[in-house]
Amino acid sequence: MVHQRVADKRKEIIDSAAALFETEGYTITTMAAIARASGLAKASLYHYFASKDEILFAIHEEFIGLLISRRDQRAATGLNPEDELREVFGDVFELMDSHRGHVRVFFEHYRELPAAQQRVIRAKRDNYESWVEDTVRAGAASGSFRDVDPRLVTLALFGMANWSYQWYRSGGPLTSRQIAVHFWDYLIRGIEGPGPLASPSSWTEALVQ
Repeated sequence: MVHQRVADKRKEIIDSAAALFETEGYTITTMAAIARASGLAKASLYHYFASKDEILFAIHEEFIGLLISRRDQRAATGLNPEDELREVFGDVFELMDSHRGHVRVFFEHYRELPAAQQRVIRAKRDNYESWVEDTVRAGAASGSFRDVDPRLVTLALFGMANWSYQWYRSGGPLTSRQIAVHFWDYLIRGIEGPGPLASPSSWTEALVQ
């Protein structure tokens, strides 16, 4: 019971800190401000976290952990590669609703982590990205996708999804899930109308003209 209370309070501190880092910025947010937002005296905060770096690391771990957990929960459902990529978009966008501060921290403050903690997060991030690459590769092998470069497709997917926290706001005309499905559709089907794709040589000619 005691351990659960400690875990719950740590979670509350992490969430409070993520919200402060989102609105005030990581650099200027102090441990005193985090303590106040968490309903603690500053000295009491140190019973849960030794430093702001440790809180930052906890936020990174929680965010990448949520992505990995969602992926793992779907593992037994047998989704095809196309649907799996839709869920990757969905995971990132839905976490912007439920964990907005975590999203910003993960994408903006990785370099503020101490080197040892960077390595831990990088290993988890690289594992997740490799899984997405493997999903694209499986889709190409099965004929669901064209013969594409899995790495470039993965970079395109994350480029579309990961930057969206800069402009996405809850309560807009589209839900986070609806935006995720639109982005997935743009990645999978593109936006070009009927007709043959332009060849690389025609791109060069167009640039020269």
